[in-house]
Amino acid sequence: MLALTGLVFSILKSFFIAVGIFLFLVIILIYEFFRFLSRRFEVMDDFFESVKYRDFSRRYLEENKSNDIRRLYAGFNTVNRTVREMNSEKETQYLYLQKILELVDIGILAYEIESGKVLWANESFQNTLDFSSFKNIKFVISRNPEVYHLLFDTTYSKPTAVDIKVHKENSKVLLSNSVFQIENKSFKLIVLHNIEDTLNKTEADAWKKLLSVMTHEIMNSIAPISSLANTLKFQVKMHQENPQENQLEIEDLDAGLSSIETRSEGLLKFAKTYRSLNKVTNLNLELVLLKDLFSNIKHLMQPLLNGKNAELSFYLQNEELEVEIDSYLMEQVLINLILNAVESCEDNTRAKVQISAEKKLDGRIFIRVSDNGTGIPEEIMEDIFVPFYTTKKEGSGIGLSLSKQIMTLHGGKIQVNNNLEGGTIISLNF
Repeated sequence: MLALTGLVFSILKSFFIAVGIFLFLVIILIYEFFRFLSRRFEVMDDFFESVKYRDFSRRYLEENKSNDIRRLYAGFNTVNRTVREMNSEKETQYLYLQKILELVDIGILAYEIESGKVLWANESFQNTLDFSSFKNIKFVISRNPEVYHLLFDTTYSKPTAVDIKVHKENSKVLLSNSVFQIENKSFKLIVLHNIEDTLNKTEADAWKKLLSVMTHEIMNSIAPISSLANTLKFQVKMHQENPQENQLEIEDLDAGLSSIETRSEGLLKFAKTYRSLNKVTNLNLELVLLKDLFSNIKHLMQPLLNGKNAELSFYLQNEELEVEIDSYLMEQVLINLILNAVESCEDNTRAKVQISAEKKLDGRIFIRVSDNGTGIPEEIMEDIFVPFYTTKKEGSGIGLSLSKQIMTLHGGKIQVNNNLEGGTIISLNF
């Protein structure tokens, strides 16, 4: 019995020793595992702390580290190196864009709407308004309240020409702005273009061309009138001094006065034609089906073209195609273009003039007048829209100028191109 008890005690003793050793080993393993995880969490916490403060300059040493730490450090180094490269590219692009925006002569300013803090403004913006560098738009309201209202309180959905007073002098500028959001903050971008110099140069060039043509036309009328008047005056004077030897021919006098009258009427007609350039200022817009517009044009023009051996045709991409126009003025434009096209085909035995209309995918509508005539010489292509410029023996040179003005009032454009196959294509772009 004692032997059995001793055996059981010996077995239990060995069991408890084994359990104790096992528990000791488990505790050691748990401790080592905890240390393993703690070391790695410390490394990861350190990395994430760097990310939090955007510090990607650190390099983790991989030498003399365990395999798992070495792999972890290698991953961190790869992330840091990639972010540094991205930041470097981003900074290069920013500096490149900044240099470009500094070089342009268009003023650009971006600011946070709520605080008024200026994010960026180029020198052109400051120079146009004659402002020094400022960090908040509140500076402008203290400097020039009127300019502040125009720039920051007014919304321009499309580029708008406005007058801005700087140092008691008005400057014509083109203003546009747009609002954008980054995260939960709203910003506004303002674009300011000083067009005063451009307008002055364009206006001066236009006046030079206009005065050149007007001077030529007026001199053509005045020179013969003056010459003929002097001749008649001399004849009358000679007759008064010696009626017997210098008979005054009534028929010659009548013919001379008739010539003066004819030339004067021509000069008066020229003046009236010039006035017509200023008549078109307002539009009576309505939605018009192009098939109806084309039908009216056909009825108006067909009798006139019957004796001119010219074929007039119409093409519509869609019978339901419509455009908002002043139909009376647009008929005037098309009639003028058709007559020009027919005249350019005078030497063509198979003259063809086509009026077509189509709508592009972007919503733009084109009406085209094309012919198979002689085309327009490249050297005069830039002059055909100058008022009173004409290559015709009989013509005022007002048709294309008036057509361009009408298209401008419609917010559209008129473009002239020579067809590669011969003839001219004139496009009305709405």
